Amino acid sequence: MLARADWFKSAIRIVVLVGAGVAVAGCTAQYRNHGYVPTEEDLAEVVVGVDTRDSVAETIGAPSSSGVLDESGYYYIATRLRHYGPSQPKPVSRELVAISFDRSGVVSGVERFGLEYGQVIPLERRVTSSGIQDSTFLRQLLGSIGNISPGGLVD
Repeated sequence: MLARADWFKSAIRIVVLVGAGVAVAGCTAQYRNHGYVPTEEDLAEVVVGVDTRDSVAETIGAPSSSGVLDESGYYYIATRLRHYGPSQPKPVSRELVAISFDRSGVVSGVERFGLEYGQVIPLERRVTSSGIQDSTFLRQLLGSIGNISPGGLVD
């Protein structure tokens, strides 16, 4: 009878230890990666002003998404999610690479963005400048008033 009681106590200890081990393992953070972002080496092969939509897709792969209305660009998005216990998964990091094209389909800019504390942060930008500032027509018109020389009016 004493041997049976010892066996029962040791079986309970094993069950408790296994249960504790499962509980601790269930509370360990697990990470999942979604999406694809090209590496710096791959992006260095994309030449602004030279490459086209087809050459970009061939060089670094098909985009996660592209411009919907006017097919303005390719977007590569990668997200890392953290699962911790029974709570909802939370994004730990998010990275976006945006490759924009001009009307003829040639690369006009390569930009890399990150998500820090809910704010979009530009990490890297390679964009050709059009020379026109991002302002309204009226602001450009009024801004050029002081740049007119009297000699230019007489010609």
